[in-house]
Amino acid sequence: MLKDNNIDTIIGLPANLFFSTGIPVCILVLKKCKKFDDVLFINASEYYEKGKRQNILLPEHIDRIVDTYQYRKEDDKKYSRRVSMEEIEKNGYNLNISRYVSTAPEEEIINLAKVKEDLDCIEKDINEAKEKHNRFLRELGLPELK
Repeated sequence: MLKDNNIDTIIGLPANLFFSTGIPVCILVLKKCKKFDDVLFINASEYYEKGKRQNILLPEHIDRIVDTYQYRKEDDKKYSRRVSMEEIEKNGYNLNISRYVSTAPEEEIINLAKVKEDLDCIEKDINEAKEKHNRFLRELGLPELK
């Protein structure tokens, strides 16, 4: 179906959305005469209202999915993306949504220069405290810390 260009969109939905199905589900939108040479991936798995027994898609969640599908929008990298057939082929025709639309939280960028500066300040504070402690030990006639 993929090689015949029949898969138009893959929509990932939240877990526990349907009765007796606790796992996340997805919708495959198939088209016989597709205009585009790509597949739209929509990761809607994080957009739902938590219910007691079952999660619920609110109208705004459904509207966002429909709007993204209808206009083939590429939202932020965590929601939707159009993926070329070449990229899908390079990935061994794997249609796992998380392969194309990142579901992981963004990593915090660490300023290594600032970390080194902080460590240098801590090291300086340790040495000053150690020297002060050794002065007291000398006054008391006790062996100093190394």
